Amino acid sequence: MTTHNENTLPIESPHALGVQEALERLRVTPEGLKNEDAAERLRSVGPNRLPEPPKEGVLKRFFKHFHDLLIFVLLAAALITAVLGHFVDTGVILAVVVINAVIGFLQEGKAEEALEGIRKMLSLSAHVRRGGEWEERGAEEIVPGDIVRLRSGDRVPADVRLLETVNLRIEEAALTGESVPSGKDTEAVSPAAGVGDRSCMAYSGTMVTAGRGTGVVTATGASTEIGKINRMISEVEQLATPLTRQMNRFGKVLSVVVVGMAALMMLVGRTLHDFAWGELFFAAIGFAVAAIPEGLPAILTITLALGVQRMARRNAITRKLNAVETLGSVTVICSDKTGTLTRNEMTVRYAITQEGKYEVSGTGYRPEGEISLDGSAASAEERDDLNALVETMAVCNDSEIVEEDGEWRVTGEPTEGALRTLARKASFDPARYERIASIPFESENKFMATLDRLPEGGVRILLKGAPDRLLERCGQQRGADGTVQPLDRESWEQRMEELGGEGLRVLAAAFKDADEGKSGLDMEDVENDMVFLGLVGIIDPPRQEAIEAIQICRDAGIRVKMITGDHAGTAIAIGREMGITDTGRAVTGAELEAASDEELRTIVRDADIFARTSPEHKLRLVQALQANGEVVAMTGDGVNDAPALKRADVGVAMGIKGTEATKEAADIVLADDNFISIERAVEEGRTIYDNLRKAILFILPTNGAEALVILAAVVFGLSLPLTPVQILWVNMVTAVTLALALAFEPAEPGVMQRPPRSPDAPILGGLFLWRIAFVSVLIGGATIAVFLVERRLGVPLETARTLAVNTLVCGQAFYLFNSRYLHESSLAPDRIFANRAAWMAVGVLAVLQLVFVYAPFMQLWFGSAPLELRHWLIPLSLGAAVFLVVEGEKSITRRARAANGGRSGG
Repeated sequence: MTTHNENTLPIESPHALGVQEALERLRVTPEGLKNEDAAERLRSVGPNRLPEPPKEGVLKRFFKHFHDLLIFVLLAAALITAVLGHFVDTGVILAVVVINAVIGFLQEGKAEEALEGIRKMLSLSAHVRRGGEWEERGAEEIVPGDIVRLRSGDRVPADVRLLETVNLRIEEAALTGESVPSGKDTEAVSPAAGVGDRSCMAYSGTMVTAGRGTGVVTATGASTEIGKINRMISEVEQLATPLTRQMNRFGKVLSVVVVGMAALMMLVGRTLHDFAWGELFFAAIGFAVAAIPEGLPAILTITLALGVQRMARRNAITRKLNAVETLGSVTVICSDKTGTLTRNEMTVRYAITQEGKYEVSGTGYRPEGEISLDGSAASAEERDDLNALVETMAVCNDSEIVEEDGEWRVTGEPTEGALRTLARKASFDPARYERIASIPFESENKFMATLDRLPEGGVRILLKGAPDRLLERCGQQRGADGTVQPLDRESWEQRMEELGGEGLRVLAAAFKDADEGKSGLDMEDVENDMVFLGLVGIIDPPRQEAIEAIQICRDAGIRVKMITGDHAGTAIAIGREMGITDTGRAVTGAELEAASDEELRTIVRDADIFARTSPEHKLRLVQALQANGEVVAMTGDGVNDAPALKRADVGVAMGIKGTEATKEAADIVLADDNFISIERAVEEGRTIYDNLRKAILFILPTNGAEALVILAAVVFGLSLPLTPVQILWVNMVTAVTLALALAFEPAEPGVMQRPPRSPDAPILGGLFLWRIAFVSVLIGGATIAVFLVERRLGVPLETARTLAVNTLVCGQAFYLFNSRYLHESSLAPDRIFANRAAWMAVGVLAVLQLVFVYAPFMQLWFGSAPLELRHWLIPLSLGAAVFLVVEGEKSITRRARAANGGRSGG
């Protein structure tokens, strides 16, 4: 009876156990479990599915977006204005707060979607042996100890220790990053072997591409390799973006300053001028509302949203707004190799015969490109040596390349697809050959052989496979003149080493003529007396556009690191070709495994190529880089990339070849799977950050001027030149119209020639803080002066306040044109008229101010009054003066920056 102890399930390191030992540890025979034992195990270990994490309630998810210090200050201001009966103020403040929370709420749920994407990868049904009988069962019913059968096209239902294999090959790219399906056998491997080297295992969620096999289930559900990734995704802690961190810091400082200043102002007003407490509360609320930029969250969100639209037009689809800005501060891009930097389409790069080394151009399965020898074009029709090599590679082949919707795809093995593409480039047609018999590829033999009838008559044995296995079977080689010569094994081994050193996968070809009447093929026929024809070097080629994008990134001060599950030699060769590394060094998964967290921080600082990595390694590498203060973008397309994508500051998934789980874990999805889209997205991110700074640099002087007006009024015992509700009006109209225009600003010149900004650098350096203070005093002083002069001339309070509001608004409208260029002059006519959105915003603002001044309902709500013509000339003249004075200040600071080597803050 197959009883079990639940503590033995699932078993540890099944890849290190022999077949019999694995069966004994799982307490099962090759006949399979009995139904009652399987039911007992199912009760013990649970169904074969990934657990769903507990979900936060809708209300909790919504209200956690109010957990912010600036929001608390605004909510307090809203409460006090409501108590004081100023409900328009209350409504506007609350509307801003609620809109902010709604945006955050709608962006929630990314992790849950990622987990759902992984669940979709799992098999829906499986062939199971229960009580000696094969039957089809739902994958959820599979338990450790079940004997399962795998066939070509099946998705593996659980982690399986293989018991028997026949030509079994499994596509594991999503789990390991390997670009070629892995050959499987039943031999145990080292306990320390990585996932990609466990040839006796089949893993849940991977796809059988060829052959068949049986195995015993060693782990199900959350205990599988894909389950561990699932758990890693749910446990990964996401970091705040640089903008979020800076805005939080800014908010905390601003909140403390605003509350402190409001309290001090009340104390001064009470002590010096004996104001009533109600009056002081009203002034303090006015000060708080003036000093806090209510429109800023909306402007940040809109600027980011516009950036998202621009990025979408450049094939980068953003799933999270803040990620756009974060891209602009990225210092390191960690990229998966297969399908991201490379095409994930195997391509023959070289064909080598005794005649020489043929170079093959073109990439992927598209049969475009030419074959050349010493710079001269060559084809199989003209070159007998090439014809013989291509004949074997193309005829001893079970794959096809087909064109679908303008794209060339392989049906069958990617490596064989590359050989069929080579045949087309060489003008060779394998369809003319008639296959009589074959020996299929097996991982133990590492070769394939066919017996074929030739178009011109005669029968020939064709053999292709691993070079070392073919050399063992050959005593002769085809010479450059077409004659058969003794085999020069040493020379071929040297060429194999050269190709391997370039990171190429090497295949060899051999042949032997057979008797006309031969009708079968067995291992003895290919055991010896074969004639060696030559070698081909195959690679998963780099994307040409990715090479250019990496160079642009390097110019922009961004390091690109390759993290792949592939072999070190291949990774180094691709890394060199792409300009990622100049050294011949790759850090392997085993080295990462042995390194402590502290050692890993040193390793990631020095190395750029990481090979044979697992999902845990990728996650640790991202964490180590972040611990070094780097802002990390991680790109990838396999489910093995998902945890690292989620942890990275920006996760970038491939839209075409990426798995659903990867897309859901990512912040940005590339619609064209093109690395250059990442470079463009970084450029867009930098532009957006510049525009955000311009918006902040523009909005804050409005608040500073308003706060100065209220503060001066209380300190000097004056009537308030602006009421809180008028302040809110100015804040909202200038933010919604004028500041919004800055979101449409194009990229500054040389945006990708400067280094990434430090994530810890403040949004506003010393220079910008000076400008905010300078402009605040300029506009605030002008507003107070206009109010006092008009009151001295006997103008009614409502009219003087309306004029003060217009002075403030006009000052801001003219200052908008100063803000469009952070350091450069705005006086040139082509620069003044460059952004149509700015002029449209000024037009909309003019209409709004006319409504504010002359509409009776606005006069009722906001306490405004109609103005005469001369009253319009005063704010317009003062606004023009503000523009010229700020341009003068920019000219002085520009010269100071030049003298200082451009290092002054800002």
